[in-house]
Amino acid sequence: MTIPTNLFYWTLCIVPIVLLLLLMIKFQWGALKAAPFTLVVTIIISFLFFQVNGTLITLELLKAAWNSISIILVIMSAIFLYEVSSQAKAFDTLNILFKKVAPNELIRILLIAVVFASFLQGFTGFGVPVLVAAPLLLNIGVLPKWAVILPLIGHSWAGTFGTLALAWNALILQTGIEDPAAIQQVALYASLFLFLLTFIYTVLIAYFYGKGKAVKKGFLAIVMVSVIQGGGEMLFSLFKPELASFVPSFIALVALMLLSRSKLYNEEWQIKESPIMVREESDVLSPKKPTLEPAADLMSGNQALLPYYLVTVITLAVLLIPPLNQALNQISFGPSFMETSTGFGVVNEAVAEYAPIAPFTHASMFLLISSLLSYLYYRKKGFIQKPALNPIVSRTVKKALSPSVAVLALLAVSRVMAGTGQTLVLAEGISNVLQEYYVVLAPFIGLLGSFITGSNMSSNILFGDFQRLTAELIGLNTAAVLGAQTGGGGIGTAIAPGNIILGTTTAGILGSEGKVLSKILPITLAIAAFFGLLLLIEHFVF
Repeated sequence: MTIPTNLFYWTLCIVPIVLLLLLMIKFQWGALKAAPFTLVVTIIISFLFFQVNGTLITLELLKAAWNSISIILVIMSAIFLYEVSSQAKAFDTLNILFKKVAPNELIRILLIAVVFASFLQGFTGFGVPVLVAAPLLLNIGVLPKWAVILPLIGHSWAGTFGTLALAWNALILQTGIEDPAAIQQVALYASLFLFLLTFIYTVLIAYFYGKGKAVKKGFLAIVMVSVIQGGGEMLFSLFKPELASFVPSFIALVALMLLSRSKLYNEEWQIKESPIMVREESDVLSPKKPTLEPAADLMSGNQALLPYYLVTVITLAVLLIPPLNQALNQISFGPSFMETSTGFGVVNEAVAEYAPIAPFTHASMFLLISSLLSYLYYRKKGFIQKPALNPIVSRTVKKALSPSVAVLALLAVSRVMAGTGQTLVLAEGISNVLQEYYVVLAPFIGLLGSFITGSNMSSNILFGDFQRLTAELIGLNTAAVLGAQTGGGGIGTAIAPGNIILGTTTAGILGSEGKVLSKILPITLAIAAFFGLLLLIEHFVF
């Protein structure tokens, strides 16, 4: 590659990212409007300065369109599951269930925004935890903006080993590491960063709810959840990465429910002046304990949780039973793309089968089957009184349309930047200037990848091998840098516009992505800087 890595070209490469942030945060544009505008600017920059032709841009846009299908299928199937549950009034029951299980309001928020969202991330991912958790938080009185923010940060620690370690496997495959000991070393660093992430974010959620008073009240629960989730992930990542997020989250879910029965948390408790809650006069706790018994026409807690039980069982059966998984994986398809190159020598190699999708082992299939089975069950039991499949499908398509277009545009920006060499110039320019101090930026590279692609997995694919090569050339601890790459990727999932869109969609505030992003962005940058500082200390001291 002969693209100049001078300040001018580096500045050109960062324009799309800065523009996207500026439009969404400063001008409060929604991603649906900001992403297509940024895409047009990115394409113009590519033609004017990066010596590309129409064929290359067209093929990169087609790759983005294909990549978006995988995500859009999850968006639609997840919204469909949400609509089925909503039609059956399952969320009313879940609201009552969460109040019964966790009478303490702070614990109830942690249960949904951190533990339940992380549990969903363990086997679904692709923004589904935010999409599902946001309406549940709304139902217990969390303000719409915060109903999106809390699960975004609460589940981000589980991104690397979630979706049955999809992002982790992508990192290992992309970097070509084969030595089991080296893989375990990377896993140890990665899980250590993610351990810190789950603790920091759980503390922050409590702080957002009620500042120091809430942190003090919930400290035991915070430590317990963090140790189980973070410590469990460290343990499982060394010998069974596929379960390193799912199993600890499930254990934390059960443990938090049991802790809610202890004297410390078994009574109703709330902070009246909490800035993240809707507070009406009737919301203030009275001496008389309110009834939490469900109305006669409401389903039981287990019936309300049926879709999630089904998703869990189907996912684990398909992905963890080798003969079944192998049989279903035989059917897959990915388009072929010819080789393209720029005048600067950036080569995008020909691909015989690009990003193949195996429909029967895809997360959307698990969600779709679970949704349909749940619909049939709710119809049989009378929770859905009349045939409502057509209205449910109609609402699903309507809600999925805007986020789908935005996701497509965001992926197109990512593909054009990668295919024209802009992404690589951006990263190389930073590493060339900083040399050994590059370790400080390693988490930011992972964060950047998740931000522009919307996925920890995509970030690892985009920057994993680059981080390995850079670490080896400079003489850094490769395992630590790769751990920071995927740890930073976990941080970045909380600010990925595509994930934010999913939350704002089900929270009913689509178009408010900039407000959500402006609240989370400073936090994510601060944590990435903290991780970078830890790497710097590790490099120069140890």
